[in-house]
Amino acid sequence: MTQYLLAVHGNEADYAAITPEQAQEMFAAVDQFNQRLQADNVWVFAGGLEGVGSASVVDASGDAPVITDGPYLETKEHIGGFWIIDVPDAATALQYATEGSRACQGKVEVRPFAPEPPADA
Repeated sequence: MTQYLLAVHGNEADYAAITPEQAQEMFAAVDQFNQRLQADNVWVFAGGLEGVGSASVVDASGDAPVITDGPYLETKEHIGGFWIIDVPDAATALQYATEGSRACQGKVEVRPFAPEPPADA
């Protein structure tokens, strides 16, 4: 089995345009999808993220850490939430991503986790 990240992409304008009724329908659909993942025994972890205004970036690659407000990338779309699933193959991950996209009414990026490097003997 391989773990995959299903990342929900959207932009602040899209989220701001959603009515409270639409938001409740979306939350219910996502909750139902989450329950499906758990029932199918592929659920590892999932979560929604606060808006990009709450983001900070830490760069400790120099002598002293530099902390800045805001997202790392300056882009119109950001990750709004994610699922981590454990499935046998990419085709299965894409099937779940399709259902997740319908539930959250947005784009979902699918990426496999890199395999763990072998332990030193």
